Amino acid sequence: MTSSGSNYALILGASGGLGSALVTQFIADPTITTVFAVSSKGQPLTLPVPATQANKLVWIETEYDEQSMSGVVEQLKDYAGQFTRVCICHGLLHSETLWPEKRLEDINAQALHEVFESNTVVPTLWLKLLFKLLKGKTPCVVATLSARVGSIGDNRMGGWHAYRASKAALNMVLTNMSIEYGRRAKNVKLIAFHPGTTDTGLSKPFQASVPSGKLFTPAFVASQLSKIMSSAELDGQLLYVDWNGQPIPW
Repeated sequence: MTSSGSNYALILGASGGLGSALVTQFIADPTITTVFAVSSKGQPLTLPVPATQANKLVWIETEYDEQSMSGVVEQLKDYAGQFTRVCICHGLLHSETLWPEKRLEDINAQALHEVFESNTVVPTLWLKLLFKLLKGKTPCVVATLSARVGSIGDNRMGGWHAYRASKAALNMVLTNMSIEYGRRAKNVKLIAFHPGTTDTGLSKPFQASVPSGKLFTPAFVASQLSKIMSSAELDGQLLYVDWNGQPIPW
């Protein structure tokens, strides 16, 4: 691969439902030279990548501790200043050992740590480590998966303490980062993105209560996010929007 005159996309957390859809979305984008996909798992066998475009994809496996993540950034150093799209797709709502809390008695210290690690700590570390790759003259838009339930102003129901709090904390981190990136890397725009209820493993146990027409395919959400990123203004301000580009109250 040559880095001369190239535009690169970087998907972090690429093996999840939305991450995989974003990989496919950017591979199909003729303006993107190469898509770097990073995950803790290998490339999914079901990833729909046309044979004619397979050479656009580079898959990198990593653990999500800071040392391993630093190693990923080191691998990408030859492409510094040429990334135009970055998507941070990490997120944890439930697992085999934890479940969203419905009442105070359900709060568990270990679950809090796990949820904050995935939803807040890992994206924060990526934004710290990626700075030297993204800073430059090439306009670069970075979208991180937030959630509407991370909005303090929009909270009417309570519950889901760890998930809500971790996404609210992520929003604060992104606000901080947008201020610092705005001073030190004016070519970078940050977005906190709410994908809506997307048909992935994260939402699977809760889909029965989703209103008709409000359960979105990963491909649809990836397309919507791509449009939002394409129209984003490099103004040094954090954008907090949903899948339809509508602003969400903090």
